[in-house]
Amino acid sequence: MQKPTLSFWQMWNLSFGFFGVQIAYALQSANISRIFATLGADPHTLSFFWVLPPLMGMIVQPIVGSLSDKTWCKWGRRKPYLYVGAIVAIIVMALLPNAGSFNMTVKAALAFGAVMLMLLDTSINMAMQPFKMMVGDMVNEEQKTKAYSIQSLLCNAGSLVGYLFPYIFTWVGISNVAPEGVVPPSVTWSFYIGAAILILCVLYTGAKVKEWNPEEYAKYNNITKEEESDKSNLLTLLLHAPKAFWQIGLVQFFCWFAFLYMWTYTTGGIAENITIWNTTNTASAEYQAAGDWTGVLFAVQAIGSILWAVVLPMFRKTKVAYSLSLVLGAVGFISTYFIHDQYMLFVSFLLIGCAWAAMLALPFAMLTNSLSGKSLGSYMGLFNCTICLPQIVASLVGGFLLTMFGGDVVDGVQTGQIVMLVVAGVALLLAALAVFGISTKRHE
Repeated sequence: MQKPTLSFWQMWNLSFGFFGVQIAYALQSANISRIFATLGADPHTLSFFWVLPPLMGMIVQPIVGSLSDKTWCKWGRRKPYLYVGAIVAIIVMALLPNAGSFNMTVKAALAFGAVMLMLLDTSINMAMQPFKMMVGDMVNEEQKTKAYSIQSLLCNAGSLVGYLFPYIFTWVGISNVAPEGVVPPSVTWSFYIGAAILILCVLYTGAKVKEWNPEEYAKYNNITKEEESDKSNLLTLLLHAPKAFWQIGLVQFFCWFAFLYMWTYTTGGIAENITIWNTTNTASAEYQAAGDWTGVLFAVQAIGSILWAVVLPMFRKTKVAYSLSLVLGAVGFISTYFIHDQYMLFVSFLLIGCAWAAMLALPFAMLTNSLSGKSLGSYMGLFNCTICLPQIVASLVGGFLLTMFGGDVVDGVQTGQIVMLVVAGVALLLAALAVFGISTKRHE
């Protein structure tokens, strides 16, 4: 039976909590390198801290997907995991930016921060995945591109807010500098406010969305009694995954490899490459100003994503839209190497936003349309590994690539971090080529 056609506001409510979750994710992605550099991490080891988030995602997401496929209770099917993830996230968001404020040694502060980062990303992933699953559960094939575009819109609106928080708080007078090894109050308060918004948004979606009961879900997803009793494990599902799963996964590998380097090296790269700052000293006011500007640039990227998310449903061919978006993002990344004015970087990050919008919407629309309703959550959880694995690989080889392509070591700090954004651009070009190998055949 065909799933019912949903109104715009029904699709909006399905994803509204994503707005709050993405504020948390934006604060993490824009400020983690800044926080760990402030605590005393060396640029060569900075990417290693980014191993923890995707590693936990690879473990948690498939488990959440598999368990939620079998969870039917009065709170819903996917929503219980959403609530647990959000609660843990707000606790960790209060602790992480204070890693340098507990009078610990540098090594102890870095270790504490690493554990908090691991817990934060685990909880954000746990809160984020149910939104993708609910769209897959309840939206018909004709509306999925639109539904995931709405999710992308809300996601990028949340990113916009999260990225700008430290800049805004600095502007209103909250201090943007702190003693050496301590995270500035402007960043700390950003995490506090982000946590409050996160829980409010999740509660909104929880109140507005009523998930289908088992009978309705089976009816609308054409699941037979035999399929309902199927106990296939994650390994079996992976071995029988449709071709599209692996083909989209290859595109995902290059995409997320690229964005890991954006999150890791933008602050250090622009601090050195932009004329008005021209510094590698992480304790300097110039470096912290570059850190704030990174948030502004990521907000510009979010604006580009919001605008491009409106355009994406207008393309008749999804693969053309996907590939073009990634090419535009590649141009944005590579252009940063040649720009030395902070405002000209707006153009670069608007283009990067086009790639981000496509990455948030099109892979999930293409994947869920290639699957039957059976084991959808499990497949979505497994698919998250195509996001996590490339980040782990990129994290592990980041120091090597920086040494190979970067500049000289000055005062113990590796210069030339901006070159890692060029590496990101090359990765997106490879992703754009891989798009045309994706099969759109449905897997039963």
